[in-house]
Amino acid sequence: MKRFSNLIALASVALSLSGLAHGAETKAAKPDLAAGESKATTVCAACHAIDGSRGLAANPILQGQHPEYLVKQLMEFKEGKRKNAVMNGMAAALTPEDMRNVAAFYGSKKMPVGTAKNQALVAMGEKIYRGGIAKKGVPACAGCHSPNGAGIPVQYPRLGGQHADYVKAQLTAFRQGERTNNAQMISISANLSDKEIEALADYVAGLR
Repeated sequence: MKRFSNLIALASVALSLSGLAHGAETKAAKPDLAAGESKATTVCAACHAIDGSRGLAANPILQGQHPEYLVKQLMEFKEGKRKNAVMNGMAAALTPEDMRNVAAFYGSKKMPVGTAKNQALVAMGEKIYRGGIAKKGVPACAGCHSPNGAGIPVQYPRLGGQHADYVKAQLTAFRQGERTNNAQMISISANLSDKEIEALADYVAGLR
């Protein structure tokens, strides 16, 4: 009986040590913002600006984006699940730690405020974003990306303030089967016309 008790005690100690080790690993895995900024400055700045802010309209604003979502996209670029000649090459050179650090750096910034520019399409864009298009089976974008475009970490990116040109390009790519890393978006975009995509893209650019 005493031997059995000793074994239980030893097992408890082992579990405790394992928990401490796991805690140390978790702490060590915390993103390094300084390292992320350094990597972003040397690798990402040419296309996304030094802090991931506005940059070229053809490239996404990374500033204020959910770190979890950014890591997911970088990993899918690295694995070839998402196709882009430039990003596939850039992501291939990044380690998982690099990705976490860069994503945390961009995520620590505040998304810049954008504006809708096509007033003729604002009403259409708002209607689709908030209410969807029932007859086409298009759900309200706000259901996943939130009413103010803040999105939900990991799966649903922040859209509020994003470049309209970039959003339009991505919705079109989903519709045409050129972007294949999100089945839900492929299905939704398949039912959107060019005008509806343009209206949505312009509308979300002004969300805040």
